[in-house]
Amino acid sequence: MPPQIHTTADGAPASGTSYSYKASLIGMAQQFDLTDDGLSWRIGDKQSVWPYASIASITLSYRPVSMQSRRFRADIANQSGQRLAILSTTWQTIALMTAQNESYRAFVTALHRRLAQADSKVVLSGGMRPLPYALSAGVLAIVALAVAGLLVRAITTGANAGALFLVACAALFGWQTGGFMWRNKPRSYTLEALPKELLP
Repeated sequence: MPPQIHTTADGAPASGTSYSYKASLIGMAQQFDLTDDGLSWRIGDKQSVWPYASIASITLSYRPVSMQSRRFRADIANQSGQRLAILSTTWQTIALMTAQNESYRAFVTALHRRLAQADSKVVLSGGMRPLPYALSAGVLAIVALAVAGLLVRAITTGANAGALFLVACAALFGWQTGGFMWRNKPRSYTLEALPKELLP
């Protein structure tokens, strides 16, 4: 059976060996290719090839925005300290940001496969860094206690409409923020087992 070929938002084939996106409407297209020599990239007039052995770290994360609630990101750094960011969405028009889930997943998976074949010592991490994550969790806990206090007060004073409003707001906030925190919990992973929560 021939391999399944996905397509990107612009209709280009997404075999996993190439990927492109626009980070902003007026920004330059960013093109990435997996070659025998390494990770080849082109951003505007800049281009280079990073040998797989020179890639020092990859961080996968979940980065939703207002126009795209399911956006993922891969941050790649080499041993010289240079960094690249690959997003799972691309800008098409002033009001349209399109998801490229299949081609993004295929490319990120293929990159990890290439690194494994090169016997890479890359450091792999996912989600937020531990300190920002802990601070965010602490703030959320304080907010949850404050909302719980307001809810108890609303119930004891007979303000049923206010209590229902608080419950609805807490449920919506918990669903959105809880999903973000769950996906972005700090973790490390291996080249053979990518975290499913951080891929579309």
